[in-house]
Amino acid sequence: MNDIKVLVVDDSAFMRKMISNILENHIKINVIATARHGQDALDKIREFNPDVVTLDIEMPVMDGITALKHIMKDFPRPVIMLSSLTKEGADKTLESMELGAVNFIPKPSGSISLNIHEKEDEIISKVLEASVVKMDQIKKPIVKNPVVRIPKPIINKEYPHVSTQSSNVLIGIGTSTGGPRALQQVVTHLPKNLPAPVVIVQHMPAGFTKSLANRLDQLSEISVKEAEDGEYLVNGTAYIAPGGFQFRIVDTYKGPRVNINKEDNRNGHQPAVDVLFESLAELKSKQLIGVIMTGMGADGSNGIIEMKKKKANTIVISEAKETCVVYGMPQAAEKTKLVDAVVELPNIATEIVNQLKARGE
Repeated sequence: MNDIKVLVVDDSAFMRKMISNILENHIKINVIATARHGQDALDKIREFNPDVVTLDIEMPVMDGITALKHIMKDFPRPVIMLSSLTKEGADKTLESMELGAVNFIPKPSGSISLNIHEKEDEIISKVLEASVVKMDQIKKPIVKNPVVRIPKPIINKEYPHVSTQSSNVLIGIGTSTGGPRALQQVVTHLPKNLPAPVVIVQHMPAGFTKSLANRLDQLSEISVKEAEDGEYLVNGTAYIAPGGFQFRIVDTYKGPRVNINKEDNRNGHQPAVDVLFESLAELKSKQLIGVIMTGMGADGSNGIIEMKKKKANTIVISEAKETCVVYGMPQAAEKTKLVDAVVELPNIATEIVNQLKARGE
C-alpha cells in the first residue's frame, strides 16, 4: 500500500521523471504529482496535499528558496531540497535548512544530473525519513543569540597546542536529520571564553560542511571551522567533521589532534558519530562531555558505551524527544541507560556550560 504522497519539483522534465521513477520503486511511496517551478509547486500542494515535497533550488518563475518560504508559511510540511555541489549551492542549501527544509540531496553532476540514479538509495531513505519528521519543531523559529559579537582572535596554526593547556574537558556533539538548525541553537549560545574545544559530527556529504561551519562561525561567539587533518584542538573553537571522511581525535604529546581519513561508511555514514566518540574514549588527557541530538538511526550509541566504559565520569547529554525533529539517535542513546541528562534543545548549551562549571573549568 502506498502511504507516503510525494510532490517532485524540478524545472527539468528529465529530472522530474528520473526522481519520480526512483521514488515509485519503493512500495510505500506514491508520487502524486510533479511541478516545474516554485509557483507550480504551490498550486500542486493546494491541489494534492502531499506528505513530502522534493524541491529543486534553481528554477525559473519562482526559485526553490522563495517557494520554501511560502510552503513553510502557508502549507508547512517536510521539504527535501535538491542542490548543486557548488559553493553557492551549498550556501543556499544551508539557508534552506534554516528556513525549515528537513534535509537535502546533492545533485551529483549539476542541475541536470544524468547519473541521478546513483543517488537512488539516498533519495528513497531521505523521503522515508522526512515522512516521520515532527513539523511542530521545524516551524519553531530558531532562538537567536542576543549577544553582540566581538572580533575573534586569529588562531595561530603554527603553535595552536598552547591554547589547550588550561582545559581538561573535550565536548563531542553528534547529530543528523534536523541537525543544522539544532546546531545553530546550541553552538551560537556557547560563550566566547568556553574553556574547552568542541568536536562535531553532522551527517552531511562532502562540499556542504564547510558552508555549515562558515555559517555557524558568523553567528557564534566561539570560532567554528571545518576540521583539518593534523591540526591541534583549541579552546573556544568548534570543529565540524568534513563530509565524506571519518573524523577522529588522537592524543599527541602536544595535545589532542585531528585525524581525518577516507574510509568505509559506519552506520551508513561518513563521518559517523560512533567513529568520533570511540576515538574520544581513547584520549588519556581529556574528560568528556558527549551530546546526541536529533537524527534518524542509532549512530553515536556505541560510541557512548565506549566513552562510559573507558571514562566512567563521561557526561552524556541527549536531546529530549519533545524538541527533536527526529527522535531516533537520542532514543538509541537513552536506550543504553548511560545518558546523564535529557535536555530540550534550547537548554543544551546551558547544560554544557553547567557541566563545565561543575568540573571546575
